Amino acid sequence: MSIFISYLFLGISLAAPIGPINTAQIDKGIKGGFFHAWLVGLGAMVADAVYMILVYLGVVHFLETPFMKTFLYFFGFFVLVYTGIESIIGAGKIAASQRQRNESLLKSFLSGFFMSLSSPLTILFWIGIYGSVLVNTVASSGMNQLVLYSGTILLGVLLWDVTMACVASGFRKYLTEKILVWISIFSGLSLIGFGIYFGINAIQILLS
Repeated sequence: MSIFISYLFLGISLAAPIGPINTAQIDKGIKGGFFHAWLVGLGAMVADAVYMILVYLGVVHFLETPFMKTFLYFFGFFVLVYTGIESIIGAGKIAASQRQRNESLLKSFLSGFFMSLSSPLTILFWIGIYGSVLVNTVASSGMNQLVLYSGTILLGVLLWDVTMACVASGFRKYLTEKILVWISIFSGLSLIGFGIYFGINAIQILLS
């Protein structure tokens, strides 16, 4: 259960930093309500799933080599720590969205999907972080647990998307910049913590 919660929390931490997707969700939620905001996040999550599958198909057969383990752990460390620091530094630069006219639900979904699919940061996230998760899962639990843990990460992303949609649409009067700043700082610290964990694993492999 503790492993399940840790991967669920990882998924939430990956989705929580205030960036293009969350900004778009807030914008759509204020403009069009819950479903517009949620579909932006759902589109981004589908793009995440595409990258997860691509990483799995391209990397999983080479995970047992010490070189790949070390590389993926270090890459995951770099991406997580960099993104966490960037999230904290950028916490004070959040601008509130303005109300505008509604758009179609399909357009909201596609905007989230293509925004995530074309983002270099998304590619770095899933090559580095999911690659590290693959290494950890294959080494400790075997392939039979991989689907469960992968689904748990996506569940964490989905839970955060629903939360953001609710906040943006149902609790607009509480949607202050101060709240967004604290969310961004907390998620940044969480990502740094996960990054340090992967970095420690990489160092242990080098020293073994």
